[in-house]
Amino acid sequence: MDNNRQLLFDSITEHLLMDEVPSQYLNQLSNEPVFKEYPFNLLLKLKQTEQSKKHHPEGNVWNHTMLVVDEAAKVREQCSDKKAFMWAALLHDIGKASTTRIRKGRITSYDHDKVGADLTEKFLQVFIKDDDFIDTVRALVRYHMHMLYILKKLPFADIKNLLKEVDINEMALLSLCDRLGRTGADIAEEEANYERYLKELELAKSKILQSN
Repeated sequence: MDNNRQLLFDSITEHLLMDEVPSQYLNQLSNEPVFKEYPFNLLLKLKQTEQSKKHHPEGNVWNHTMLVVDEAAKVREQCSDKKAFMWAALLHDIGKASTTRIRKGRITSYDHDKVGADLTEKFLQVFIKDDDFIDTVRALVRYHMHMLYILKKLPFADIKNLLKEVDINEMALLSLCDRLGRTGADIAEEEANYERYLKELELAKSKILQSN
């Protein structure tokens, strides 16, 4: 592997863990030629991936991702694995570039969480061999939409495997950052949804433990 790409991965990790506003570095970096190379180009494609203006007035997926990363930086000290949490924030919507479609006049990105989990694994495998770390980030990306699925009682939730694969506190935190990472987000409403979601996960976990 190109040593420059490894150094860049390490540099991104440092900024994700240390910067108050990581998006400042990431926005600058995204204009560099190296960002056109695999696997960074998977992130670069997010700049050309538009979203529903109703749900994402901030614009494309890259803009949203930068807002999410900055929100994640505010709460990373609450996480037991800050590195995994911050990389999950950066990669959480990496699946949108290949899943975004216009259907009946609406912009959709069905299954971007599942596709994104696979892309996350491939992305990280370029740089590191730590399977536990990769699995943690992959799972956070895979289940980042579950706040919506569970609170709205949608049929896409997989609570059983979520509870097996991720820390519920960090999962709920990432989902909160995702919801807050949009222009005009209602902070009080999203924090209330976060509390409801965390209670749902805790209740589900408790039921499983009691049944064993």
